Amino acid sequence: MDEQNETGIYIFCGIQTNHDEKFEAIELEGEQRETFTIPYKDAAMVAAEVPMKIYHPNRENLMMHQNVISNVMAHNDTVIPISFGNVFQSKEDVAVLLENLYPQFEKLFPEIKGKIELGLKVIGKKEWLESRVNDNPEVEEMAQTVRGKSEAAGYYDRIKLGGAAQKIFANMQDEVKSSIYTPLEEKAEAAKSNDPIGEKMLLNASFLVDRDKEEAFDEKVNEAHEEWKDKVEFNYTGPWPAYNFIDIRLTVEET
Repeated sequence: MDEQNETGIYIFCGIQTNHDEKFEAIELEGEQRETFTIPYKDAAMVAAEVPMKIYHPNRENLMMHQNVISNVMAHNDTVIPISFGNVFQSKEDVAVLLENLYPQFEKLFPEIKGKIELGLKVIGKKEWLESRVNDNPEVEEMAQTVRGKSEAAGYYDRIKLGGAAQKIFANMQDEVKSSIYTPLEEKAEAAKSNDPIGEKMLLNASFLVDRDKEEAFDEKVNEAHEEWKDKVEFNYTGPWPAYNFIDIRLTVEET
């Protein structure tokens, strides 16, 4: 077969279903592609036939991948997300993959049925962060020491000054975790505190929430935002499938 015309099977997510399902067609690099399911027992992979090549995670491709999963989530309450860019040689290969993954899927289905992931990033406002550091007596004392010394003589004092600021920032992260994360964790089915990104982020959390309780959870987030809005910004996202609560390894066993 001409390599340029060779096609493969791109997979988006796994679902629990006993029916042959179709979802909206996708547009991939200017061409319409039908989506379909490849079934095994009460599970199926949502897939599309695409040109066989490596797909780069640019904004357009990532949006296409996420839009398919969002569309599937609107019609199915048990969705296992698959990471971007997985293309297999044939439907048969995907069927083998699904058969191999089925024991994991069977365990996951009851755990994620009817549940969504919501993300919350809490970013400190620059003025508040700086005021907390600058108003600290220990930092002020060290800063005075550094100001009165030459560049070389103040070197170790500056290291200590940086360490003191980091300690204050760590205390602020603990404060946010206690005041914002812990009450939300109690309202969720599961919660995960991920590593913060960037020097102003105080919290980077994911919550697994029952769809029926999403409104109550939103209200709890709004309450926390009202309390903290002068000091921090909230970046609240979702609903997503349970990305942070699922660890699926995609391998097709050698035959």
